[in-house]
Amino acid sequence: CPSSDREEADKYSVLLPTYNERENLPLIVWLLVKYFGESGYNYEIIVIDDGSPDGTLQIAEQLQKIYGDDKIVLRPRAKKLGLGTAYIHGIKHATGNFIIIMDADLSHHPKFIPEFIKKQKEGGYDLVSGTRYRGDGGVYGWDLRRKLISRGANFVTQVLLRPGASDLTGSFRLYKKDVLERLVERCVSKGYVFQMEMIVRARQLGYTIGEVPISFVDRVYGESKLGGNEIVSFLKGLLTLFATT
Repeated sequence: CPSSDREEADKYSVLLPTYNERENLPLIVWLLVKYFGESGYNYEIIVIDDGSPDGTLQIAEQLQKIYGDDKIVLRPRAKKLGLGTAYIHGIKHATGNFIIIMDADLSHHPKFIPEFIKKQKEGGYDLVSGTRYRGDGGVYGWDLRRKLISRGANFVTQVLLRPGASDLTGSFRLYKKDVLERLVERCVSKGYVFQMEMIVRARQLGYTIGEVPISFVDRVYGESKLGGNEIVSFLKGLLTLFATT
């Protein structure tokens, strides 16, 4: 089929796992609607709320009334079940042939999404990853400890696994839907390591990876989810992954 037909048929499903994001959700949704609207791509936003006690779901319901249930799809779960399973849950309900995963806490700016899409189309990539460590990418609002941990985690991973991508722990990515399905099936890690395992498995399966420099802004509201205990579990997961690949 001619490429113009194919491009018009492309649809992008944004998976937004949320837990206590009531302050951030209206803004992230507004930004998504704005940048998708300006770039003209077909999209839907799938909000997967894990039983947030702060009323995130009620806010999402209001947003659905404003933007329409074809654009805002609510797929809540009763309790906090983790990121990996949130993606599996989200993929099942996604009607797009491409899936965008990102955080709902405004650390990932929707303005980069059209660049991800453009990059994907240019190279026909199986996945496109936002990178904080190349080109104009950067991290703002992080203290030195967080920067060192993130850089260190990426460095250790590069040395052990040679994955061929510069930012492995980032969670701002565009996937072909069938590729994401295959990767998620194979992933065993939970939490922070999950994002990295996805890239490593993608490399093993011979998938092509494009990168787009992004600036990453630390959480505007709420507590950062990356604490000391997560670093320990990250390193443990990394060593397990190294031992099994």
